[in-house]
Formats: sequence, structure tokens, C-alpha cells
Amino acid sequence: MTFTKIVAQKAAPYWQGSLRHPFIVQLQAGTLPLDRFRYYLIQDHYYLQHFSRLHQLVANRCQDTALRQIMRQGAIDLASGEQQLRQQQFQALNITEQEVKQTPIAPTTDHYIAHLYRQLHADNAAVAAAALYPCAWLYGDIGVALQQQAPSPNRYYQEWIDLYAGEALQDEIHATGEVLDRLYAVSCKADREQMVAAFVRSSQLEYHFWEMAYQKETWLKGNEYDAQ
Repeated sequence: MTFTKIVAQKAAPYWQGSLRHPFIVQLQAGTLPLDRFRYYLIQDHYYLQHFSRLHQLVANRCQDTALRQIMRQGAIDLASGEQQLRQQQFQALNITEQEVKQTPIAPTTDHYIAHLYRQLHADNAAVAAAALYPCAWLYGDIGVALQQQAPSPNRYYQEWIDLYAGEALQDEIHATGEVLDRLYAVSCKADREQMVAAFVRSSQLEYHFWEMAYQKETWLKGNEYDAQ
């Protein structure tokens, strides 16, 4: 069985759960409270800064020419796509640098970023690429699914949907999957297991990311259980 078929089965609960999560359901319906979307944008800003850098780091470690090109192109596409839209929405929603500085990185965001960097310690760059893959694949599937429904009445939410339903992202998802399937087939058993584990953990964290934004997750203060 190919890598993409294996991980599609293992990560199915997080795919299905994402489509049913209140953050996504309410985003499409236009009823998602704006403060939660703003919090998502700030946390995603933290994430994307590292996500783009990780594409370059993985590209630098690639022996495979096709994977190296995909990673480098991914960094370019992030700058012209997701990161550009985030900047536009920051301006439209008046999310200032001061607000970003005053909003600490959330535990889930921090965990996800750390997980991605840990995969760089694998000897096979395909492991690190497998950890990056769920972000594009899941967002692409969500974008396509939501675009088949009625447009969101909130223009910012519909912009988000349109970005991830675009053909360019679908082409990237397909091309990356083909390369990872090929590299999985020629990797040793240990590397194959790491590729699958890295993908599944990223999928879990993608699901947690919706919950983090919806709950506006913050760090515990450390004195929650002090005697009253």
C-alpha cells in the first residue's frame, strides 16, 4: 500500500473531525465569532513563519531532486499565497504588531512547531516532508468541501475558503503525494514508520489547532490550584 493511502486511513478521524469542528462549521456559516478568527490568524502567523522556514531547511537536506524542488516551491507559494492573505486580513481586521506581541504563542501552536522541527533529526528528509504534508492536504480538502456549500456570508471567511480550494494548492498536494509515495517505497522500514508517525502526529495537531483557536487556548498561570 502506498504512503498516501496508509496515512489517509490512519488520519481519517482528524480529517472527518476537522470538517465537523465548530471552528470550520461556523466559519462556513459565517457565525464564527470574529475574536476567535482573529486569534486563529495570530497563531497561524506564528506557525507560518516557521512553516516557511522549515520548507527551506528540508529542501537543503534533500537528496531527491523532485522533493527539493517541491519544498523550495512551497516556501515561495507560502509567501505569495497564505502569508500574503494573512497580511491583508491583518490590515482589514486591524490586527496590529502590538496586538501580536501581546498575544503569546499558544501551547498547541508551540507544540506543533516543535514537532515539525524534531523531524529534521531524521536521516531521511522524506520524514520531515511527511510531517509538513498534512497542513496543505487537509486545508485543501477543507477548502474544496466548503466551496461546494453556500458561500460564507463573511467575506474574510470566504477569502480563506477560496484560497484553499484553489487549483494551485490541489496541484501541489497531488505532486507532493506522488513524490512521498515514491520515497516511501524505497525507504527502509524504520524510515517508513517515521514518515507515517510524523504525518499522523501533524494531523492530530491540525485538529487540535482548530480547538486551540476556538477556545482561544492560553498557557496555565501556574497557580490555578492554589488554596482559596
